[in-house]
Amino acid sequence: MGLRVFLLLWALSLPVFAEQAGAGYTMRRVTDIFKPLSRPAEMIHESAVVVLVICAGIFIVVTGLLVFIVTKFRLRADDDGQEPPQIYGSTQIELAWTVIPILIIVVLIMVASRTIGEIQNMKMPENAIKVRVVGHQWWWEIHYPELGIVTANELHIPLSDRDPDKATPTHLVLQSADVIHSYWVPQLAGKTDAVPNRDNELWFDPYETGVYFGNCAEYCGTQHANMLIRVIVHTPENFQRWVADQKAPVPEPQTVDEIEGHRVFFANGCVSCHTVDGTVAEGVFGPDLTKLMTRQTLGAGVAPITDKNLWSWVKDPQVLKVGCLMPDMQLQDSEVDFIVAYLKTLK
Repeated sequence: MGLRVFLLLWALSLPVFAEQAGAGYTMRRVTDIFKPLSRPAEMIHESAVVVLVICAGIFIVVTGLLVFIVTKFRLRADDDGQEPPQIYGSTQIELAWTVIPILIIVVLIMVASRTIGEIQNMKMPENAIKVRVVGHQWWWEIHYPELGIVTANELHIPLSDRDPDKATPTHLVLQSADVIHSYWVPQLAGKTDAVPNRDNELWFDPYETGVYFGNCAEYCGTQHANMLIRVIVHTPENFQRWVADQKAPVPEPQTVDEIEGHRVFFANGCVSCHTVDGTVAEGVFGPDLTKLMTRQTLGAGVAPITDKNLWSWVKDPQVLKVGCLMPDMQLQDSEVDFIVAYLKTLK
């Protein structure tokens, strides 16, 4: 009887923990700009459709005229070989190919300007989630200043609503610690650059839960292609659970391996680059590791967090992400085992 109760409780708890980690949500791996799931993305999509329709019209007209001319004035069997009459200086034709393109360009500029203005001038409500995102080579540092949370690479936000009066948008301030990066999650918003010594702003209010994928969209060096983005959209209740989990203190190492791993971690250069809350590790050059094991991936999305990948990353990060700025610490295999045991307590 006791075993049955235990198994039942365990089974019921699975969806809860899966949702907290984002593992139970839809993985939106196809970054489809034609399926927007946030207001800024919808605005961009509507503008893109207008532009595509205009361009399609131009293509049809130009191609149709080309086919007509090639067909009508093709070389015939009874052609006498004489040069056809030459026309010089047609005012009507010159006006047509000058005025019409100007009008088309003006329309496109007005459409783009209106969309940009609506997105950039949107006033954020008081309940907006405020986030500061800092681009590094090649990972994302994420701060929730009002919540007192610091994490890396995976942005967690609550579900919003299509009704503007009920919406809970997320407002991002984008910064860069080194070179120009660009934050782009196509189904949620357009590209916005993260520029050194400058603050740029971005916002979105997703309509559906899920794990949304994006990428740095500005070439920033060797591992630009692996500077990936995950935006995990929770239900409001699960977002609050995630916040509470991030604020909870990290448990102390318990086993012999965990305690030895703690010692080895702090005896090496790890603490020079990484932060672990509640300890002397206050490095700022690498990701905050306080809640490492609550994340889904390593190295800004380059590999899922598994025992094997975590061991490989600690042993030599260059194996998984060639050129990354974390060096090979020349650790012994036994030291790597201990450090991995300690890192697995950071949750």
